[in-house]
Amino acid sequence: MILLALGFSSGLPLLLVFGTLSYWLREADVTLSDIGYMSWVALAYGFKWVWSPLVDRLPLPLLSRLIGRRRSWMLLSQVLVMLALCGMAMSDPKQDLAHLALFALLVAFSSATQDIVIDAYRIESAPERLQAAMAAAYMTGYRLAMIMAGAGALALAAWFGSDTGYDRLGWQQTYFIMAGLMGIGVITTLCCHEPEVNVARQSDEQQRYRAQLLERGWPAPLAGPGAWCHEAIWRPFADFFERYGNTALLILALIACYRISDVVMGVMANSFYVDLAFTKTEVATVTKVYGVIMTLVGASLGGVLVMRFGTLRILLLGALLTASTNLLFSLLGQVGHNVMLLTLVISLDNLCAGIATAAFVTYLSSLTNVAFSATQYALFSSIMMLLPKFIAGFSGVVVEVIGYSGFFIGTALLGLPAMCLIPLVAKRLARSS
Repeated sequence: MILLALGFSSGLPLLLVFGTLSYWLREADVTLSDIGYMSWVALAYGFKWVWSPLVDRLPLPLLSRLIGRRRSWMLLSQVLVMLALCGMAMSDPKQDLAHLALFALLVAFSSATQDIVIDAYRIESAPERLQAAMAAAYMTGYRLAMIMAGAGALALAAWFGSDTGYDRLGWQQTYFIMAGLMGIGVITTLCCHEPEVNVARQSDEQQRYRAQLLERGWPAPLAGPGAWCHEAIWRPFADFFERYGNTALLILALIACYRISDVVMGVMANSFYVDLAFTKTEVATVTKVYGVIMTLVGASLGGVLVMRFGTLRILLLGALLTASTNLLFSLLGQVGHNVMLLTLVISLDNLCAGIATAAFVTYLSSLTNVAFSATQYALFSSIMMLLPKFIAGFSGVVVEVIGYSGFFIGTALLGLPAMCLIPLVAKRLARSS
């Protein structure tokens, strides 16, 4: 239940600076190119490994003593997300797009920090045999939040503003409500337990390396920070390469490629709906009803399939399915405004995304050493988002040149590298074991 609520808190901000924001911007007559470039604020998720060692090891003054190291960082990041969403609510892209972008960047940075802590909390709170169940609960909460931030936000914007056309008041009220929903994460953080981590062991290893530096002639004022950097920054990365050897590079390439297909497509999806003249209510209703059902079915099915057939096999299946569903969006672009086809496309897309994400989260968790949980998982999830988010920034330019149908076909082809890398990784791991 804790992971379900924290998954909701983690998943809520993403679409508010990604897909839902692109819908808002398109209604405000922002160009497709600018919408694509605006998606780069989400690159914060791709660089969170940079500050993850601080989140992993650095206690917050006073707050860490009161509620613990993990919970204090969670609380701080959640409050910052709430404040930044309020800042977005008070912005108008028609008047000052840069002002909105600044608050969106703060949302992304704070949300990425929250993800670092929650991922570490999840890994540290249960043994390996329960990680699949923890990941499934987290994913369910995450997907429910994304539906709330996607379909729910559109429904609210239509309710408080206009179902067709731009109305700033509707979007303002919507983002204020989204900020309030972050209170679910705040309440959960205040009520949950602090995971048991052997901090003393980490401190002993750091002191041992500090002594080695002093023996090598390092000045005392530099030996302490040097030992901290070695334990907090160097060792998590070195540990991964020590465990997987040459296969580590293939694994990192797989992680970097796995989400490209759906992330790049996702930037333009809501602009696509606007340009096909779907109303907010139509998109929200289809996504909320059928999307919720199929996402939950996909997440549950993914968890069962992983337990039955193994992670890498379902990882491959997920890559194939998510790339294939992009072709359905191309078909929708050819047909035009058709609610029945939209329902089918969104239903299949959510089902496949649920299966793929369940397998991928389980796979990333299996790569993580619990001794360096926050830093290593942040590295993996950062690599997962960095390349897709960077490429997605050019999606608006591509659509303006080749149109939506060609764009969606291209995003489907972007799934091929991941499908080729998974068998290579599986073969390497089988050989090394």
